[in-house]
Amino acid sequence: MLQSLHVKNLALIDETEVDFGKGLNILTGETGAGKSIIIGSINLALGAKADKDMIRSGAEYALVELTFTVDKPRQREAITELDLPVEDGQVILQRKIMPGRSVCKVCGETVTARQLKQLAEILIDIHGQHEHQSLLQAGRQMEIVDAYAGEKLLKRKAELKEVYQQYRKVLEELSGNETDEETRKRETALAEFECREIEEAELLPGEDAEAEQTYQKLVNGQKIKDAVSAAHALCGYEDAGIGSSVGRALRELKSVSSYDEILSDLEQQLLEIDSLLNDYNRVLADYLSGLEFDGELFDRTERRLNLINHLKSKYGKTIEDILKYREQAEETLDKYRDYDAYRMELEKRADTLRQKALEICGEISGIRSKSAAALARQMRTALEDLNFQNVAFEIRVTSSGETMNANGYDRIDFLISTNTGEALKELAQVASGGELSRIMLALKTVLADKDEIETLIFDEIDTGISGKTAWKVSEKMGILGGGHQLICITHLPQIAAMADRHFCIEKSVEGNRSVTNIRCLDEKESIEEVARMLGGASITETVMNNAAEMKELAGKTKQNKK
Repeated sequence: MLQSLHVKNLALIDETEVDFGKGLNILTGETGAGKSIIIGSINLALGAKADKDMIRSGAEYALVELTFTVDKPRQREAITELDLPVEDGQVILQRKIMPGRSVCKVCGETVTARQLKQLAEILIDIHGQHEHQSLLQAGRQMEIVDAYAGEKLLKRKAELKEVYQQYRKVLEELSGNETDEETRKRETALAEFECREIEEAELLPGEDAEAEQTYQKLVNGQKIKDAVSAAHALCGYEDAGIGSSVGRALRELKSVSSYDEILSDLEQQLLEIDSLLNDYNRVLADYLSGLEFDGELFDRTERRLNLINHLKSKYGKTIEDILKYREQAEETLDKYRDYDAYRMELEKRADTLRQKALEICGEISGIRSKSAAALARQMRTALEDLNFQNVAFEIRVTSSGETMNANGYDRIDFLISTNTGEALKELAQVASGGELSRIMLALKTVLADKDEIETLIFDEIDTGISGKTAWKVSEKMGILGGGHQLICITHLPQIAAMADRHFCIEKSVEGNRSVTNIRCLDEKESIEEVARMLGGASITETVMNNAAEMKELAGKTKQNKK
């Protein structure tokens, strides 16, 4: 649920904060007051394109912050999968817009605009004129039917996606290996040479690192010998070596250790040091005695490294890569030695996968057809509730194996007739903007129980409607608000009267500058605002009584629908 909106330095807004509530949140105000700025600011916080001109004149930046409460486990899981934080059951989205760039944050962590949009899809569903128009697209209509069908269809679609991807991969392999005999001969000869060259090298994993280490040791033999000799001398028991100094120190302590127990302990510690130093010097001496240059080993190591590096330059950066390349070359040889059998096997696999995909498509189509019929029945009822008189609504599922893809082989079309005796036609041929908004509302009502998104925003839901239809829309929104949080901008008093929480957006002049503010209305103020929407310029006592009656009727309607 969207808990609050905080906006600063955006367009006409200096700074404002809105605390939204459960149920139906209505936003009203005079034309030009800045209602669109409120919805626009929410869109900006959710990753919409930002323009520096949106920053309030004189300000260095604009800031929009949304606070969501996340109660549903599936929403939390989806947010976690995006590797985004949820803190104490809340998600705070913040976007700071500056000239030339903007910074997006989620719970204080900087995120990309893409991550913000992915998060928005989990938290909120915004419906404006553009979203209503999306109903005209066949792809969107299929998404709606699939959402209605639910988990059973999702599982079959996941199976189809996997099988279809395998099928496409085999088809690509078939088309990518259509070669003539001359080409096959050339590729066979090359693969034979490459296999033979790698096999003759008798490579072992890891031997390149071992050979390189041996080579470096031999190349730097004299430098190693000088350094070890110097270390042996410095740690030794001759001249000014550490060992001779430790020996003298040990003799000095031994001469007085009997007089003090502490000195006796110190003598023991020095004895241990002397013993360790002796052992260390013996190891150094043994290492020195083995430092003899082996010319034969050097030549053999150098030749081996040259061979390995030559193969690396041709077949891969590591020995593992080279050996893998040989396996691929052997596969090429196997393929071309019996090319007809290879092609036949691929064609057989492609046919098997296609038949399996078509079988799953058939099951998906059956689920869709059944779901489409049930959804159409519910939609007819919902549309009648929204004052579509004598409406006919059907969902047509057309299937064709020729159009199979990872989503199935169906085409979904929403068909409607809004007048008795008229033939069913596609939405694009019949529905006006106002009718599309009502159809979208009907869909959201029908799908409400299946929708994990708790917050719905309706912008321009009242486009092209009035009178009785407006009241029907109001009733439907009141019902939908029983299980979801709705935020709606409206110009109609019938819808405003149904508000669980009513906000008024007002524009005023402060310090010679226009400022947009938003405030939550109490019951009395809400009635006055509904009266303003009813009465226009003159608000009479009769208009006030009508507004109060409308509010009372809305309250009873919501109570009866619970």
